[in-house]
Amino acid sequence: MPSRRTNPKKPTKAASISDVARESGVSIFTVSAVVNNKSHVGKGLRQRVENAIRKLNYRPNLIARSLIKQKTQTIGMIVPDIANPFFPMVVRGAEDAAQKQGYNLLLCNSDDSLAKEEVAIELLLSKRVDGILLTKAAGDFQPSLRKMIKEVNVPFVLVMRTYPQLTKDAVVSDDYQGAYEAVCHLARSGRRRIALISGPLKISNAKERWRGFRDALEAKNLPYDPELVVEGDYRIESGFRAGHSLLSHRPDGIYVANHLMTVGLLKAVEEMGLKCPEDFGLVSFDDYPWLGIFRPRLTTVELPKHQLGSEAAELLIQRIAGNHGKPVLKKLLPELRIRESCGFAQFVSNGQHANVPESEQVLTHK
Repeated sequence: MPSRRTNPKKPTKAASISDVARESGVSIFTVSAVVNNKSHVGKGLRQRVENAIRKLNYRPNLIARSLIKQKTQTIGMIVPDIANPFFPMVVRGAEDAAQKQGYNLLLCNSDDSLAKEEVAIELLLSKRVDGILLTKAAGDFQPSLRKMIKEVNVPFVLVMRTYPQLTKDAVVSDDYQGAYEAVCHLARSGRRRIALISGPLKISNAKERWRGFRDALEAKNLPYDPELVVEGDYRIESGFRAGHSLLSHRPDGIYVANHLMTVGLLKAVEEMGLKCPEDFGLVSFDDYPWLGIFRPRLTTVELPKHQLGSEAAELLIQRIAGNHGKPVLKKLLPELRIRESCGFAQFVSNGQHANVPESEQVLTHK
């Protein structure tokens, strides 16, 4: 018995803009106006076109549209360390804001290396992104890259770090204020020999956190001891090395300029057999939901991560749209979250007892 042949099903041809125009009885210009959300199309016509689009499952040719409009509806974003738990939420904020405006986001990781950052910028420019969000690595661009950026005239907005040689548009946290409040809180808790594990001081936000540290010491009439300041690189290993260096000098308070270095510090604390807050008080930059499992619970300076990303993306999209107003430097306020890691220390100043948060009083009575 001869076998029955089955003809393979031919793939259905994708509907074109002409098919939609034919189905809805309008011109392709009217379909284009509806697809691009132009306001001059009447409600009845718009409804007919949208019905035809749904019926035919029409998908606009995004590549063709981008060539016509000279825009790709894509923005690039370069972060220094995607493994740092700070950055995923910043990226999420940028992506959420971009998608609301009809933009997609391409993400690159520079490892805080200037060379990798330059390669990432060249890659994004070759992909014809409409703008770039950048958390700048330390160092200046090569002249050839500066020339390329100038020629393509793609807007940049900086995130978390400033670099005015590229652009003065930036959305950052108020790192000075966050550091100032952190050190003042250690001082209010009775700490007098306060140490700092800083970020790399070639980077703008690390400089601001160092400045806040110095000014808070001065405001509280506390000494600045260079032996109690160690420069890290915002990574765990540098916090570990800094911990071993600092703890031998017996500070009674430590302010750490980011969360990953705090993790490294706490590894050093465990190795040296010390305890927080009995041997020293601790305040760390940045806060995360899982910090509740740390003992003692860490006092932190929380940074508005999602908001940093979303406001930076919104500013970039304004620049892409042609808003060439004055440069914008937006500083978002951090929040001091007081928990148990500074301990409880009553002290007398001008005959008055210090006010110490209840959460720390509980720790005292353990």
